[in-house]
Amino acid sequence: MQREIYDTITSDILTYEMKVNTLAKHAENALAVLEMSSVIKTYRDAGIICDLFEGGAPYRPRYIVPDYEKFMKQGSAFLKLEPANSLYDAINNLQILYRHVPSITTFPVYIGNIDLLLEPYIGLEKDDPNYVSDEAAYEAIKRFLIYIDRTITDSFCHANIGPKATQTGYMILRAERELQDSIPNITLKYNAETAVEFAIDAVKTSMITAKPSFANHDMFASEFGENYAIVSCYNGLPIGGGSYTLARLVLSRLAEKTTDLDVFLKELLPDVVAQMIQYMDERIRFIVEEVGFFGHHFLSKEGLINYENFTAMFGMVGLAEAVNHFMPEGERFGHSEKAEALGLQIMEILQAEVNKYDNPHLKATNGHYLLHAQVGIDTDIGISPGVRIPIGEEPPIYEHIFNAQKFHKYFPSGVGDIFTFDQTVAKNPEYVLNLINGAFKNGMRYISFYGDDADVIRITGYLVKKSEIEKLSRGEMVLRDTVVLGKGAVDNARVYERKVRDESN
Repeated sequence: MQREIYDTITSDILTYEMKVNTLAKHAENALAVLEMSSVIKTYRDAGIICDLFEGGAPYRPRYIVPDYEKFMKQGSAFLKLEPANSLYDAINNLQILYRHVPSITTFPVYIGNIDLLLEPYIGLEKDDPNYVSDEAAYEAIKRFLIYIDRTITDSFCHANIGPKATQTGYMILRAERELQDSIPNITLKYNAETAVEFAIDAVKTSMITAKPSFANHDMFASEFGENYAIVSCYNGLPIGGGSYTLARLVLSRLAEKTTDLDVFLKELLPDVVAQMIQYMDERIRFIVEEVGFFGHHFLSKEGLINYENFTAMFGMVGLAEAVNHFMPEGERFGHSEKAEALGLQIMEILQAEVNKYDNPHLKATNGHYLLHAQVGIDTDIGISPGVRIPIGEEPPIYEHIFNAQKFHKYFPSGVGDIFTFDQTVAKNPEYVLNLINGAFKNGMRYISFYGDDADVIRITGYLVKKSEIEKLSRGEMVLRDTVVLGKGAVDNARVYERKVRDESN
C-alpha cells in the first residue's frame, strides 16, 4: 500500500483532484471491516464476484438520486439557499448542491431532469422582474453545461430530459451540439408524448455527441412509477433514493469452471448468487447500521433523499461468452436460436435465484435486489458487457435489435445496446427514430448511438472524447478521470471496432 500511495502522489498523469480521490480510496481499502466467508473470498479472488471498486469500508451509498424538484421548491437550510426566483438563481443553487452530493465516484451520478428544473424560469413575460430573453437564457444554460463538464470531471454524471418537449430541452440539445463535451451524460425519456420534432433534434445531437440516449419511458414508469431517474451509466432508480451497492457476477468466468451445463445451471449459478447476495447484504448493513449514513447527512435530514427509496443492484456481465462456452461450434450468441434460448434460460434462472432473497433495507423494491446488465470495466478482456452481443460479431441491425430486446425485460435497473452509424444514417434521423420506435414497441428498454466520425463516443455506459484518449496515450494529463477507463476499454474491449451501420446493415 505504501508503494501505491507513493505512485499516486508522484504520478505526472493524475490531476490533483484525481490524486486526492485515489488516496481516499487507499485509506478506505486499508480497513477490513466487512465480514466475508471463505467461499465469497474464493469467488472474488477468481474474478467471478467483482465489487466494482466500492472499497473495503463503504461509507456512503454507491448511487444517490436526490429529489432536485423538491430542492428547487424548498432550497436548503444546510447550504443556506433560498428557493430560486430566477434562472440565474436556479443554476447557481444547482451548482452548489452538486458539490455536496456523494457517490462512489465522489461526483453526483444524477443531476436532475434538467429541462424540467429550469423550464419554469424561461419564457416569462417581459414585465416579470425575473424575465430573461431567450438568447440570454440559452447563454446561461450553455455556461451551466460548461461548468458541469469542467467541474464534475467524471462522465458517470447523468442528466435527464423529456419526455415532453420543452423550450429548455431544445436549448440543452443546441448547446450540446455546439460544445461537444463528454459530460454530462444525458438520457431522453421517450414515449408517444414526446414531440417528433424534439426526438429528431435529439437524434441529430446524438450523432454528434453520443447523447442523449433514448430510454423507454413507458417501460421504466410501469416498474418504478413516474418518479424515476436514469443515472450513472443507464441505471433506472427511484428519485429521492438510489442504490446502496452494485456488485457484479462475471458469468463467463463462472462457466469456465465446468463443461457440464446442468452443473452450471443447477449448482454453480444458485451457489454464486447466494454468496454474492450475502456479500452485498454485508455491504448494505455496514452503510446503514454502522456508518449510519441516513442519520447524519443533510440530504436525508432535508428530505432530498429517503431511506424508504433505496434499493441495490445485482449486476452481471459476460452472458454471451457463458452461452458460447456451452455451445457446439457454429452456434454463437446473437446468431443462433439455440444460443439465444440458452441465454434466456440462464436469465430466467438468474432472476429466480436473485428474487429468492430478501433484505429489509431494500425498501424501494420490497426487499429484492434489481438485476442490472453491467457495462463492463476497463480491464475486461473477452467479456461482453451485460447481455450484449460481442463487438465484432454484430448481426444486421434489425436482427441485433430483435435479439437484444428479448433480454431487456430482466433489468429494471439498467440495460442498453449501442449502435454506431455512418454519415448516410446521420443525415436521415427519421430512419433512426423509426428504429427506436420499433424497438421500444417490442420491449427494448434503452438504446444509444453515435456517428462514426464523432469525437465524443460512448464507451459502454459512459462517454469519452477520442481526442482525450489520444492525449492520454501520449502520456499527457487529462481533466476527466473516465478517460483512463475509456482508454482501457479501447485497448481491451475493441470499442473502436464496433460495426458501423448504414441503412442496409
